[in-house]
Amino acid sequence: MKTLVCTTPGLLEYSQAERPLLTPGHAILKIKRIGICGTDLHAYEGSQPFFSYPRILGHELAGELIDFDDASGFKTGEAVTFIPYFNCGKCIACRCGKPNCCANIRVCGVHVNGGMVEYLSVPSNLLIHGEGLSYDELALVESLAIGAHGTRRADVKPDEFVLVIGAGPIGLGTMKFARIAGGKVIALDINERRLQFCKDHLKVEHTVHALGTNV
Repeated sequence: MKTLVCTTPGLLEYSQAERPLLTPGHAILKIKRIGICGTDLHAYEGSQPFFSYPRILGHELAGELIDFDDASGFKTGEAVTFIPYFNCGKCIACRCGKPNCCANIRVCGVHVNGGMVEYLSVPSNLLIHGEGLSYDELALVESLAIGAHGTRRADVKPDEFVLVIGAGPIGLGTMKFARIAGGKVIALDINERRLQFCKDHLKVEHTVHALGTNV
């Protein structure tokens, strides 16, 4: 199968690799969409810490479920995404039900090869149903989940003011979920174009330039 490898900072090269075989507890996805995250950009630029080359990038992914083992409720051919944080299942955090705090966590596309491939093997327990979303929409699930999780943890109430620092993609998602929860969003950024985007497209009423006199 064809792969796209970041061989060194600033260089991406096409390569060939064996198509992954189905193994116990895993699923095979045919990759359909790949989102480009800031992590990918930093890795390409050589400014991503704890990163080694060569590496296949990509963790914001959507694909067709080709084959699987131990994935009850799923069916071949359906559109899926997955949680790109691979936990060990053995450390104290995993045993306490906090796999996101795994002592040995491996991030797809960072510590292990990611989704810039035609076919990818992932743990079956990390699969997420597409539930009618398009492949384009599914590729956004991972980044949007960060804002959704933050809004839920903050327990945003109707008419509460919510300051979102940073109007990048994750910040925009956070603003959207905060508004859905009824919050009054204040967007803070150093980029005036981003702040204007918040006003025009997300209907954020309050924006603050972080380097301005009104901070």
